[in-house]
Amino acid sequence: MEGNVMLIFLVLFPMVGALAVYLIGRKNKTARDYAADAVTVVEFAAMLYVTAAYFGAAGWMDRMPVGTGNLTGYAVYGGIRGFCGFGLHFSLDGFRVLYGFVASFMWLLSTLFSKEYFAHYRNRNRYYFFLLMTLGATMGVFLSADLYTTFIFFEIMSFTSYVWVAHDEKADSLRAADTYLAVAVLGGLVMLMGLFLLYHVAGTLDIRELYGICADILHGTGAEYGGQVRMLYVAGVCMLFGFGAKAGAFPLHIWLPKAHPVAPAPASALLSGILTKAGIFGILVVSCNLFLHDGKWGTLILVIGVVTMALGAVLALFSINLKRTLACSSVSQIGFILVGIGMQGLLGDENSLAVRGSLLHMVNHSLFKLVLFMAAGVVYMNIHKLDLNGIRGFGRKKPLLQFIFLMGALGIGGMPLWSGYISKTLLHESIVEYTHALQAGHLQACVFGAGAMKGIEWIFLFSGGCTVAYMLKLYVALFWEKNNDREVQETFDAMGGKYMNRVSAAALTAGALLFPVMGILPDILMNRIAELGGDFMHPGIAEAVRYFSITNLKGALVSVAIGAAIYVLLIRKWMMKQEENGTVYVDRWNPYWDLENAVYRPLLLKILPMVCGVVCRILDSLLDGIVVLLRKTVYRDSKIPHELEEGNYLTHMIGMGMDNLVRLMNRTVWKKHPHKAEYEHKFAMKHEELAEDGTIIGRSLSFGLLLFCTGLILTLVYLLW
Repeated sequence: MEGNVMLIFLVLFPMVGALAVYLIGRKNKTARDYAADAVTVVEFAAMLYVTAAYFGAAGWMDRMPVGTGNLTGYAVYGGIRGFCGFGLHFSLDGFRVLYGFVASFMWLLSTLFSKEYFAHYRNRNRYYFFLLMTLGATMGVFLSADLYTTFIFFEIMSFTSYVWVAHDEKADSLRAADTYLAVAVLGGLVMLMGLFLLYHVAGTLDIRELYGICADILHGTGAEYGGQVRMLYVAGVCMLFGFGAKAGAFPLHIWLPKAHPVAPAPASALLSGILTKAGIFGILVVSCNLFLHDGKWGTLILVIGVVTMALGAVLALFSINLKRTLACSSVSQIGFILVGIGMQGLLGDENSLAVRGSLLHMVNHSLFKLVLFMAAGVVYMNIHKLDLNGIRGFGRKKPLLQFIFLMGALGIGGMPLWSGYISKTLLHESIVEYTHALQAGHLQACVFGAGAMKGIEWIFLFSGGCTVAYMLKLYVALFWEKNNDREVQETFDAMGGKYMNRVSAAALTAGALLFPVMGILPDILMNRIAELGGDFMHPGIAEAVRYFSITNLKGALVSVAIGAAIYVLLIRKWMMKQEENGTVYVDRWNPYWDLENAVYRPLLLKILPMVCGVVCRILDSLLDGIVVLLRKTVYRDSKIPHELEEGNYLTHMIGMGMDNLVRLMNRTVWKKHPHKAEYEHKFAMKHEELAEDGTIIGRSLSFGLLLFCTGLILTLVYLLW
C-alpha cells in the first residue's frame, strides 16, 4: 500500500464488512441487520472525516495541486502497488469528495430502510452481502485515479448488483437480471477494447495525465497525428459504449425499465440513484479529459442525450406501473445530464453553465430517486402491488408519505423553489447561451445551427413537461383518487400511521427535506456544491446566475404549462377509460415497440447465430474442399512399397534377421528339432508393451516427482562441484 490509507479503507472496508455481516447472519438475523447498519454508518462517518480533513488546514495528508490555467483544486492519492501489474490507484478531489459523500449517504439511508422492507423476504443474508460489496465497488469507481482501476471496480459493481435484480428469483426477475447482466458484460468488453486502444495511443491510463496528452494529439499538426486522432476517437466511442450502458443512455437503456420494477425498492433506489452515476462518471472522464472542448464529441453526446431525454420521458408517460414509471424517468433524467455534458463540449471555454448544470442535476437525480423509490417501497411492502389501478388511494390519510413523495415529485419536476429547478435552469440556459452565440457569430456551428438548437431547446422543455405530467399522474393516483374497490380503500385508510416504522420515516424525511432547502438557498448551497465538484470538468470562468429572474422562471413555467396540458388532454382523456366501477388507467404502449424484444433479443439470439452458422458452414466446406484439392494435387500421397502392420522399422529388421537365422539353423543344426520363426511378431509385441509402459510411467505423478528430484540432485551436485 502507498499514499493515504483512508482512500483504501473507504473502498475495502465495506467488502470486508460484507463478509462479516454474512457470517453473523448465519448465526443471528437481528445482529446481522444491526451489523449491516453499523458498516454503512462507519463508512459514512469515515467519508465525513475524509471530507473534513480534505478541507481542513491540518496536515492530515499531502495535497497536490491539480488543474491548469485558471483551474484550481487539490488531489490526494493512495493505492495498492503491483496489483495485476498496473496496481490500483485512488484519488480524492472535490468531485470525488462530493460523490463519495453522496454514495455513502444513500447507502446509509437505503440500508436503514432495508431492515423493515425485507422483514418478510427470503435470502436476506445474500442481499446484505452483495449490498455492501457493491458499496465498496462503487466507492472504488468514484475514487479511482486511473481508468484501469475504474474498469476493475466497474465490473465488480456490475456483477454484485446483478444479484439485486435477480433477488426474487421469479421468472420476470431472472429475465430482467439476464438483460442487465448481458448489457453490463457487453459494455464491459467494448470498454476494455477502448482502454487497450487508449493505452496504445496515450501510453497511460492515469486520468491526471490524459488531459494534456490527448490535447496534444487532437491539436497536433502533421501526418503522424492523423492515425492517432482516429484511434483516439475509436477508443472514446468504445468507452462511451461501456459507460453509457451502465448510465442507461440510449440505445443501451433497455435494462432500466425492466430491472427496477422487479428489484427490491432499496436496491432500485441505488441502481437508479448512484450506479447510473458511475456510468456518468466514466463519460465525464472521457469527455472532460480526452475530448475537452471538442465540438464533434460534444455533438455526439448531445444527440445521445436528447434522444435519451425525450424517449425516457415518453416511456414514463405511458407506464402505469409505479416503479417502472420511476425507472423510465431515470432514463429521461440521465438524458438531461448528457445534454449538459454535450453542451460542455460545444461551448468550449464558456462552459461554466453546462458544467454546473450537469453536476447539480447528477446530485439532484441521485437524491430524488433515493426518496421516490423508497416511497414506492413503502407502498409495495404494505400491499405488494405496483399497478396504478391497484395502488390508487393508498396514500390518502397518510400526510407524512404524501409530503415525502410530493417533495420528490416537485423536485424532479423542476418546480421553482425546489432543487431540480436550479439544475434544469442551468442546463436550459447553457442551450440558450450557445444558440445566442451562434446567432451573434461568436461561435462557429459544429453540426447544429441556431435553428436546430432552438428545436433542441423545445425538446428540452417538452421533456420537462412530460416529467411534470407523469409525476402528477403518480401523485394524483396515490394520494387524491380513491380505489375503485371500496373495501380495498377502507383497508388503506385503516392503516393510519402504521405503514412504516420510525427509522424508515426518519430516513425518507431526511432525504425529502433536502430538496426545498437546496432550492430556496441556491447561492449558499447549490453554488457551493457546483464549485466543489466543478474542477473535475475543467469549467470556464463562472458566471453569476439570477435563478429567480423572470427569464429563468419563464422556462420552468413553460415546462409546467406543457405538463399540465399533457396531463389533462393525454393522460385523463386518452390513457384512462370508464368502466363499471369507475375510471381505470390503461396501458397504451404497444408491446411491439419494446426495443429489447423487437430488436436485441431476435438479433442476438436468432439472426446473428443463424448468420454466423451459415458463414461458418460455408467456410468449413470451403476449407475442406481446399484440403481435398491439395491432397489430390500438390500434397498427393506417395506409394509405400511395404507398410508395416505392427512394430517399427527396427523391430521389423531385427525380427526378419532372427527369423532367417532360425530357418537356416532349422535346415542344418536343428534339422531334427526345428524351431518356429516368430521373432518379428515377438519383437513387435515387446515394442508395443514397452511403449505402453512408458506412456503409463510418463503420465504418473511418481515419475514426475522422480524426474524433478533427479534434476534437483544433479543441479545441487553441479553447484557444489
